[in-house]
Amino acid sequence: MNFKPKQKKELTRASELSTMLCSIGDMTWNCTGSWRNMRPVIVQDKCIHCAICWKFCPDMAVYIEDNIFKINYDYCKGCGICASECPKQCIAMEEEGK
Repeated sequence: MNFKPKQKKELTRASELSTMLCSIGDMTWNCTGSWRNMRPVIVQDKCIHCAICWKFCPDMAVYIEDNIFKINYDYCKGCGICASECPKQCIAMEEEGK
């Protein structure tokens, strides 16, 4: 079979874009923490409250409660970005279930 490549179509208006699926509402129903092998644990005594972990968390699992940074393990996938970005290395990655 011979397949011919499609010609590129140049779009001039937004109305020419194809329809995209989008989510209605937020993703709070989508708990993804069960995918995790490692979990971040914040050593509060070393934490300087710089909020870098909160800024870099791709899952928005880091939150602040009573002026303390905490991790919502229902949404944390254990990627370790918060631990690697922490300037004081106060976030330790521990094996899940320990």
